[in-house]
Amino acid sequence: MQVDEEATSAVLNRLRRAQGQLAGVIAMIEAGRDCKDVVTQLAAVSRALDRAGFKIVASGMRQCLAAADDQTPPMSEQELEKLFLALA
Repeated sequence: MQVDEEATSAVLNRLRRAQGQLAGVIAMIEAGRDCKDVVTQLAAVSRALDRAGFKIVASGMRQCLAAADDQTPPMSEQELEKLFLALA
């Protein structure tokens, strides 16, 4: 199963945002910035990653609920649950 075309752009944008934010966190730590600022920026990274993950799970749910072709079986409820809980 792949991330559907509709979700791919949003997922990539969110992952790129997290990548940039993480680079900012690293730079802040290296520069000796205040802990509160670092934690605030790290929380933004976490939110961007969570949103990307949820978009991927939502894509999987759409594919699971849609009629699967003969070559790609739908995801089971257990597989979806495992994906979802992996984000927690």
